[in-house]
Amino acid sequence: MPTGVAIRDVREQLFGAAERVLLWAGPSALTSRAVTEEAGCAKGVLHRHFTDFDAFLAEFVLDRARLLDAGAADLRERAGTGTVVDNLAEFLPALFGSVAVAVVPLITFRDELRARLRRTWPAGVPVLTEAVGMIAAYLTAERDLGRIAADADVDGLAPALIGAAHLLFADRTGTAPTAQAVRRTVVTVIGGAVRDPR
Repeated sequence: MPTGVAIRDVREQLFGAAERVLLWAGPSALTSRAVTEEAGCAKGVLHRHFTDFDAFLAEFVLDRARLLDAGAADLRERAGTGTVVDNLAEFLPALFGSVAVAVVPLITFRDELRARLRRTWPAGVPVLTEAVGMIAAYLTAERDLGRIAADADVDGLAPALIGAAHLLFADRTGTAPTAQAVRRTVVTVIGGAVRDPR
């Protein structure tokens, strides 16, 4: 690899490369060499910007968790439109088709990464806990509009839905779940709280 070549936005280039490696090869293939080769830069570039590979991975995970903010805004804007079930059934494949599912085994796979993340993310798994917050905010908005039962426990329903969806999408080597399977999961988890679960 050539050295001395200026790279624009090196962090995003490296994060994008890490995401691609993680998605097509899994957490065990995610090495500094694999990332820099995928990014098309010298290995030293990564180490000039991060103290070590686990520091890079911690920043990568937190960056990908922050990217969910746009999805959260989109989901919140759906409150009061369509049906609650359809909104969530359309949202979940986009969420789990992202790097969200792949990040979970990465965090599980690397002890030092988990330890670093605990310094800035004290509870839960980044990305999944962010997704729980997104679902809870959406369900709260729907409850305020009367489309979810007033006594619905959105703080219990949100993690239940993310957990059920995570199990549905977790096998990245098989075929993706059908739209019907996703919808059935949404109805099973939140159907009792929805005013009109069609």
